[in-house]
Amino acid sequence: MNDQHNPYDPYYPQQPQIIGYDAYGQPVYQQPQQGQGYDYDPYAQQPPQTQTQGYGYDPYAQQQPPAQAPYDPYGGQAAPSQAPQQPYDAYGQAYQPHEPQQPHQTHQAPQPPAAPVAAPAGVPGQRRAAPAGPGGEDREYRTEQFSFIDEPDEDSEDVIDWLKFTESRSERREEARRRGKRRLVALVVVLALVAIGGVGYLWSAGKLPGLGDTVGPSSDTATGPQRRDVIVVHLHDTKKGGTSTALLVDNVTTKQGTTVLLPNELSVADDEGAATTLGKSVEDDGSTGTREALGNLLGTKITGTWRLDTPYLENLVELVGNVDLTTDAQVPGEKKGEPPLVQRGENQTLNGRAAVAYATYRGPGEAEAKQLQRFGQVMQGVLRKISSDAKSATTTVQTLAQILDPSLPEKDLGASLAKLAERAKGGDYTTALLPVGQDGTLKESASGGVVKEVLGGKVSPPEQGAAVRVAIRNGTGNADATEAARIVLINGGYAFVGGAKADREAKSQVVYRDDLQKIAAAEVAKTLGLPAGAVEKGTPAGNADVMVVLGRDYKVENGS
Repeated sequence: MNDQHNPYDPYYPQQPQIIGYDAYGQPVYQQPQQGQGYDYDPYAQQPPQTQTQGYGYDPYAQQQPPAQAPYDPYGGQAAPSQAPQQPYDAYGQAYQPHEPQQPHQTHQAPQPPAAPVAAPAGVPGQRRAAPAGPGGEDREYRTEQFSFIDEPDEDSEDVIDWLKFTESRSERREEARRRGKRRLVALVVVLALVAIGGVGYLWSAGKLPGLGDTVGPSSDTATGPQRRDVIVVHLHDTKKGGTSTALLVDNVTTKQGTTVLLPNELSVADDEGAATTLGKSVEDDGSTGTREALGNLLGTKITGTWRLDTPYLENLVELVGNVDLTTDAQVPGEKKGEPPLVQRGENQTLNGRAAVAYATYRGPGEAEAKQLQRFGQVMQGVLRKISSDAKSATTTVQTLAQILDPSLPEKDLGASLAKLAERAKGGDYTTALLPVGQDGTLKESASGGVVKEVLGGKVSPPEQGAAVRVAIRNGTGNADATEAARIVLINGGYAFVGGAKADREAKSQVVYRDDLQKIAAAEVAKTLGLPAGAVEKGTPAGNADVMVVLGRDYKVENGS
């Protein structure tokens, strides 16, 4: 018995056969035909058929379509009366016929179906068209059925070009307008700076029309409060004895430097308030007492004291590289027969020894003012040689190795000298002599000139807690009246800033400058025993807050 099974045996169990794939990639199995005992295999090689009835179709076999309508994988069946139609595969593509294959003599096992043909690649992101339905029409349109043609429009291109041209031209005009505006603003700023610089230069040089050229301390005065740095210098002559005093004033506001020469006959108050001279105060009261007495007398704040002995002045001149002066006297040698230390004339170069000799020289019969003026020349010549840099000037001071007053350390002295050197080198430096009468009191011209303009003598009420400064003018005809009134004022807590003689007056007066000092003036009158009617507004001395003019009605306590 032959054990080989016949694949065409109707009793042989058959497996479902795949005849194709639908539009969604799912396999399509062959459905059993009525009256047949086995399944149709569309891919199996069949023996030659003699019957006209077909059992299906092979989508890949090359054969003529049977008379019966082909099998529809979606279950559709063509009507018998219709003409045979071209079969389509699962993707809606028409099958191409091919030559039928010859069957083999022996039976073969069923072969697996061929791999389905891939659908044509479409545009990415596009949906593939579904296969044709029973009516032979596509359920969706495919993109390849449409054709979009962009036809260029010459008129539209011309309009676009014109708009681009207009826009670019407007932008260029706007940019040019902005550049022109910026240049105009820059030009105006430059012209303004040039004008301001020119006016500032003319103003600083005193060449502005209408301002005029003035000479002296008042040429650089400024309105309003002014800042001044003041130090006092005492030159001690270690060989011949005696002292010379000057104030070095730096007006920061007006940028003006001044040396104010103070005669030794200047009347000041000592520590007890008694009247003394400046020369005696330097010898007796020392630097601190003298500095306070001068501050009270002149109504200015003195920041420190610089004691400069003649040997240190000689070393200072040598350190700065000599001084160039226009001398007004010939200074003889120290010993008889020696050539003169200083020749008289212009542009004289003096070394340290000659500078000291010239600064302390006082010829026979000359007033003290002459010697003070020579001292002032030497100081100004030294300032022109000192460095304007504070650090370098401080180094020069340190090199002297002198013992300085605690009120003026080396650093502060160097900074002050550097500022004064800047003024002296720029030509903004002068020398002034404080006018003093024969009795040692300040002259009236000093109050309105040097004291007020150079030193900035206070014309306002004293600071909080400061003693009221009182000056006395004796018009009683009794010389003892000044001393008697001074003692009474000092005991009452007032600062005595000097006394002087005056023309005889019948009635006493207590003069104050402004209303803020009216109360202080009334207290002074009460202290001296003067009537309240003696208080009146006027112009006191520049260094005093209140000035008392003693008349014959003033009674001295001792009865004289």
